Amino acid sequence: MLFYGAIALIVLSTTLYHLFQKLTPGSVHPLLGLAVTYASATILCVALLLVFPLGTSLGEALRQLNWASIALALAVTGIEVGFLLAYRAGWNISMAALVANTAVAMLLAPLGLLLFAERLSPVQLIGMGLCVVGLLLINQR
Repeated sequence: MLFYGAIALIVLSTTLYHLFQKLTPGSVHPLLGLAVTYASATILCVALLLVFPLGTSLGEALRQLNWASIALALAVTGIEVGFLLAYRAGWNISMAALVANTAVAMLLAPLGLLLFAERLSPVQLIGMGLCVVGLLLINQR
C-alpha cells in the first residue's frame, strides 16, 4: 500500500502544484509568493509532527540532518521559480511539466547509473529512446 500510496500522493500533489502555480496572479512577485508558500509549508510540517512524531529528541533529529537539506532548499526554490516563470512566459500547463519532467527523467537515468549503481534493462533503454523522440515531437511547432 505504501509503495503505490506514495506515488499516488506525488501524482496528486504535483497535479495540484502545477494547477496552483498556473493560477498564481502575474502581479504577485515570484519570490514574495514563494516566501509565503514556504512559511505556510513550514507551519504545516511542524503541525504534522504532532501526527507523525520524531521518535527521538528534537536535538537528536536535528543532528541527523546534513548539507542535503540546504541543497534541497536551493533545488526546490529553483523548481518553484522556474515553473512560475515558465507559466508567465506562456508555457501551457499541459506541456510545461511534461517537457520538464521527461527531461529530468532523462538526466536522472545516467545519474542513477553513475552515482547509485542502478541498472537499466534493454526495455527501459528503449523507453528512454521513445522519451527523447516524444520530447522532439512535443516541441515541434
